[in-house]
Amino acid sequence: MRLPSWRFIRMWQRNRDVFLRLWRSIAPGFIFEPIILLLALGLGFGHFMGVIDGQDYIYFIVPGVIASYVMTSATFECTYGAFFRMEYRRTYDSILATPLNIEDVVAGEIFWGATRSLVTATIILVVAALFQLLPSPWVLLVPVVAVLEGVMFASIGMVFVSLAPSIYSFNYYFTLFIAPITFFSGAFFPLDSFPEAVQVVSSIVPLTPAVELIRALVQGEFHPGLLLSLAYIVLLAGLFFFISMVAMRRRVID
Repeated sequence: MRLPSWRFIRMWQRNRDVFLRLWRSIAPGFIFEPIILLLALGLGFGHFMGVIDGQDYIYFIVPGVIASYVMTSATFECTYGAFFRMEYRRTYDSILATPLNIEDVVAGEIFWGATRSLVTATIILVVAALFQLLPSPWVLLVPVVAVLEGVMFASIGMVFVSLAPSIYSFNYYFTLFIAPITFFSGAFFPLDSFPEAVQVVSSIVPLTPAVELIRALVQGEFHPGLLLSLAYIVLLAGLFFFISMVAMRRRVID
């Protein structure tokens, strides 16, 4: 395995340029869907949930909506998007005829996925601010967590891309991995409401530390355990980043 070079930015720029040309057709998914979810769950379902951890339900789910859609943005970009570019458009074959190597391509994909996460988090933050759902100035650090989370889930997605035999394989990835961790990460329901065995599993799923960090920043409430959450995200992001380099080289080159 080689380390990616500075040329990975060229892959990032390629994806950015495509996004800027197509953003009008993409916008409804990454702008309006989280807004609808926030309002539907917060104002609709929240009427029945009442107060959670001393606050109205809509305040409780704002961090969960941010964290879950940050995950989804990076994951879609680095699963369906990356696989389509690799297998159907043969974009990778064309790029590898240039000075870029496969590690540059993968790194560019991952950091583009993180950029999409950053855009998504920023949009939801703006909407939440308009509805006065952000009580703490520490929310200004949420985009930093969004980028780290984006790198983590983009890297995990690229590892699965290296193993996927067809684009339909991602149905299993989303159904058996993304969907369960969305609901068992504390994003929409307090972890202490689950059975003890489920709480143990929930504590190690990748989305949980991101939810904890974003919730702390949104609410302005911190505790020492958040350092472990941050370290866990950085560890998983770094680990899967390098695994994706090795796995994608075997998939594309070897």
